[in-house]
Amino acid sequence: MQTNQTGQKAPFRIYVGDGIAELVIDHPPVNALDNAGWHALARAIDRLGDDPSVRVILLRGEGRGFCAGVDIKELATYPQRIVDVNAGNYATFRAVHRNPKPVIVAVHGFVLGGGIGICGAADIIVASECASFGVPEIDRGAMGGGAHLQRMFGVQKVRAMYFTGEMIDAAEAFRLGAVERVVPRDALRDEALALARKIAAKSPAMLQLAKEALNGVEDGNLEDKYRWEQGFTLQAYMSADSGEARAAFVEGREARFA
Repeated sequence: MQTNQTGQKAPFRIYVGDGIAELVIDHPPVNALDNAGWHALARAIDRLGDDPSVRVILLRGEGRGFCAGVDIKELATYPQRIVDVNAGNYATFRAVHRNPKPVIVAVHGFVLGGGIGICGAADIIVASECASFGVPEIDRGAMGGGAHLQRMFGVQKVRAMYFTGEMIDAAEAFRLGAVERVVPRDALRDEALALARKIAAKSPAMLQLAKEALNGVEDGNLEDKYRWEQGFTLQAYMSADSGEARAAFVEGREARFA
């Protein structure tokens, strides 16, 4: 495969070949992206959608897990960046969901926050046996992710996950219909690529029509729902409890709420 040039500072790599674009998030230690990283990711996914040589996009991660969401340490230091981070999240999830090409996500390890947003916006999820899904926002002084989580799980399960911050493992996610298949960790990339090749062999015109048609028959507008949530994220960040939650996370201690 050939490598697309995304710049030295990009927290990901891109390989394009045989109609498949493989974007690999690689930003140690936990693939948590900062403000610039989320915006760069959105632009890259949009470019792949506009590339006539690409028929299918495969997103995956390297390291300990797929994606831990936003860089909480950046926001703890620069809380005023929350609006820009929100915009980067929105742009990334929109780039996946509204992409004219089918998007497959192959996940392993932790899938948190923004990682959930990517999965919930995608067309197909392939999970490693070690994958676990969660939205710990309530413990980080934030909101967000419910719209995309609800595209994966039922309403009651979403609320239980949201209110408790508890994780769901790959086997349970499969049982609940959130993922297409669960495979051993060392087979994850190969399985996802095999699925991508099967799709890439189809008519590009038919694939794009199918993607647009399926998005059009969904219940409600995913982007509008997420935009609604983001207003509450901003409101949360303006509260004292949010500041304490973020400080406790960065300092590795229990949060103390009045």
